[in-house]
Amino acid sequence: MAVFGLVSSVAGFIKVRYLVDKAIIDNMVFRCHYRLTSAVLFLSCVLVTANNLIGDPISCINDGAIPGHVINTYCWITYTFTLPGQHGRPLGTAVAHSGLGNEYNQERTYHSYYQWVPFMLFFQGLLFYMPHWIWKNWEEGKMRMISDGLRGALTLGVGERKERQGRLIRYLYESKKTHNAYAFGYFICEALNFVNVIGNIFFVDKFLGGAFMTYGSDVLKFSDLDQENRSDPMIEVFPRVTKCTFHKYGASGSIQKHDALCVLALNILNEKIYIFLWFWFIILSILSGLAILYSAAIVMMPTTREAVLKRRFRTATSSQIQALVRRIQIGDFLMIHLLGQNINVTSYGEVLHSLMLAMQIPDPGRHTTPSAPSTMEMAPMYPEVPKYADKEKEALHQEYDA
Repeated sequence: MAVFGLVSSVAGFIKVRYLVDKAIIDNMVFRCHYRLTSAVLFLSCVLVTANNLIGDPISCINDGAIPGHVINTYCWITYTFTLPGQHGRPLGTAVAHSGLGNEYNQERTYHSYYQWVPFMLFFQGLLFYMPHWIWKNWEEGKMRMISDGLRGALTLGVGERKERQGRLIRYLYESKKTHNAYAFGYFICEALNFVNVIGNIFFVDKFLGGAFMTYGSDVLKFSDLDQENRSDPMIEVFPRVTKCTFHKYGASGSIQKHDALCVLALNILNEKIYIFLWFWFIILSILSGLAILYSAAIVMMPTTREAVLKRRFRTATSSQIQALVRRIQIGDFLMIHLLGQNINVTSYGEVLHSLMLAMQIPDPGRHTTPSAPSTMEMAPMYPEVPKYADKEKEALHQEYDA
């Protein structure tokens, strides 16, 4: 129950919410960084600090000359070590445990990372949340304000919905070519996500003494080897039994050396956490790289923006979308694109049709091109206003009567 309470507190802190009426200001890959990855890292931090899951994180045994609580505390706050040359040897005959043996003139691998694992996981969670925090402050709730009342289901009356759409259309028309700084902040934070996940890979590799880069691939190779001729790479990186040396003065004042074997029960969690992070960081870095290439294509290629807009704005022709994209800048496009993720397809089509009417983008299906409305009249909801068709019919009747 204590662990459940901690997990609930973390979930409340990071605000993992999916089914709420909240404005969407980013894409799915962006959300994988600050929602999914941060949640995993914070949850892992809670698990490795919940001692009631595995008991004491370290338990050492010695020849009895040193009290147990003393040697446990000493080996936890200093370090333990293993002998890399003793990995893979037969257990119970050549060595007592993998990585242990007679350390005389043998290379040692010191392990002190386990003291810092909870702090590292928490710090990494903050790092993955930071780009979202920067973008959220840069964005200043603009998308939430302009789409207020139009997100979610159509629960508003027709009159009120048209009034809010009219205000939205007026804002989009009057603020044309002023959103480039908005788009610049978004693309910068998207690049920060990519830099952050790549930096975290090298950061963890340095933290684990250079063992993280090939950690996952070594585990995959290990699973294909014969049972008798393989050495578990997870035990090499996260040993479960290590050695610790304690020195104290004897009765005559001489320095006595006491060896201890220490069981690191916490590593049974650490090895699983970091093998998951190895695969997830690789997947996330690939997705982030593809997201940057996608954003670069949107910035540099107007045809890409047309294709993106056409997927949601299906009631417009290709020539209309092409004309709209050519008359707006990249910041305006990002605003319109994010708006499409926050309001339903019907309202989105009505808003863009009215926006094109205001920008004097003709409809090829009509014989006449409507004149541009004034700023005060920029609240029609549907570009297919019947009065244009009525005027054409009246003109035809007059010609027929004549």
